[in-house]
Amino acid sequence: MSNYLLELASLMAIFAFAIVSPGADLAMVMRQSIVHGRRAAIVTSFGIGTSLMFHVAYTILGLGLLISQSIYLFNIVKWCGVAYLVYIGIKALRAGKADLSVETVKGGEDGKGGQSALRAFGLGFLANALNPKPVFFFLSIFSTVVSAHTPIAIKFGYGLVMATCLIAWFVGVSLFMTTPKMRAAFARMSQWIDRASGLVFIALGIKLATEKAH
Repeated sequence: MSNYLLELASLMAIFAFAIVSPGADLAMVMRQSIVHGRRAAIVTSFGIGTSLMFHVAYTILGLGLLISQSIYLFNIVKWCGVAYLVYIGIKALRAGKADLSVETVKGGEDGKGGQSALRAFGLGFLANALNPKPVFFFLSIFSTVVSAHTPIAIKFGYGLVMATCLIAWFVGVSLFMTTPKMRAAFARMSQWIDRASGLVFIALGIKLATEKAH
């Protein structure tokens, strides 16, 4: 048991830096918070966390190694990710002035333009699932930190802890971005924020397009 705790601690020490580093996931949660409110951002956070378990699952089962060794499979995943990031970037650039009323920020269930939970979850899941970089991240840290003799159930447990921490981080971001002071500030700049986030998503898509399998 002590060996497993040591492995988990090592994984989390590395993963902590990945959680807080800026990327498509953070940009997605921030935009969801600003445009669609707290509930949508929190549901999106759960979508991202669930997608992380998707990456962990296929890495543990050996598919991550297959993708990392196949240029063809890597490129399929990569270009799907590029297309998705550019698509949501263009959508953000074309968006009108956001409704940042109290109802929208608290959930948007009754407010005009409220986003469904399924769509919010899907946005988070796809933003993470269509990024091939986690393939190499999880493949590298699991192969270097986790023993080959560690049971699969324990490895999935590691993944569950990592996903829970990721969700907690983005839920925290969601709560912070939807405080009254932040909401008031963003209400005055909503269109410019949409344009900026759209450019960020497109830039991330272009960056992903230049990624090569190693």
